[in-house]
Amino acid sequence: MGRFILLASVILIPITALFLLIKQTIQTMAERYRLPSGQLPSAKGLLMFLLPLPVLAAALMSLARGQLGPLTGDAAGYGLFLAGALLLRRGLLSESEYDRRRIAKAPWPFKTLGSGLIALATGVTAWLGVGHHPAIGGAFSLVALLGCYLCYGFDPRSAKRFTDSYGVDATEHVLKALEQAECSITAIEEAARAIRNAELNARLQRIAQLARDILKMLEEDPRDLRRARKFLNVYLDGAQKVTEGYAKTHSRVAAPELDDNFRRVLATIEEVFQEQQQKLLESDLTDLDIQIEVLTTQLKREGVI
Repeated sequence: MGRFILLASVILIPITALFLLIKQTIQTMAERYRLPSGQLPSAKGLLMFLLPLPVLAAALMSLARGQLGPLTGDAAGYGLFLAGALLLRRGLLSESEYDRRRIAKAPWPFKTLGSGLIALATGVTAWLGVGHHPAIGGAFSLVALLGCYLCYGFDPRSAKRFTDSYGVDATEHVLKALEQAECSITAIEEAARAIRNAELNARLQRIAQLARDILKMLEEDPRDLRRARKFLNVYLDGAQKVTEGYAKTHSRVAAPELDDNFRRVLATIEEVFQEQQQKLLESDLTDLDIQIEVLTTQLKREGVI
């Protein structure tokens, strides 16, 4: 009995390590599909984590009976099922983000890869776990692949592109600007966690939310991006620098004058964000460049940029 437990450990440990490695890789590669802060992900795809539980039960029963062959097949099948479910889940979330955006690159083919792994897991379980002929196992794989396609479909393969007023494809330019702005917002939120001041934290949260609202508006109508991108770069870059700098200093020393300066800069940024959001709603950007220059001068005077 001890020999079979040892063999089971030798089989299950690599599968677990592979599962964790795939999970970490997917999280790293798909960071750009992260859901907006505070938004709960869809439950779609979670069923695939529950369906292979009988395979795990079969593996445990094979272990108790000392049946090495079925144990190997069921354990390998269950590991592949989990990896496939994880890829499928990530693909569904990426597709949801792709559908939400007006401009987007085609997402990584996570759903297709996940469906393939689930089909492979089904065949392996039927062949090695249950003992069917390999041809029967292959037939089960095809049925599982067809089921995944009918339930979830495969990944979008074409990008949602944007052409500017000159007829030039500006998709990459727009996506890069939006991604840089989102990185600045995330950096502000991370730095704010180190600031133990309820008032300043609340103001930083409002600034981050206003910035995301503006990004969403720019996604819906990228024609405003040329001038609004300059606005976002000035404000977000300044807000990020001053927030990160204040978070480092605030944690070491108490400086009332620094607190007042930081509070004043944040108040100005929040006020102008609200004004520019309204201007974007009204499609009125006539005085945007002037206000950008005015705020840039103030941020320089405060030592922010």
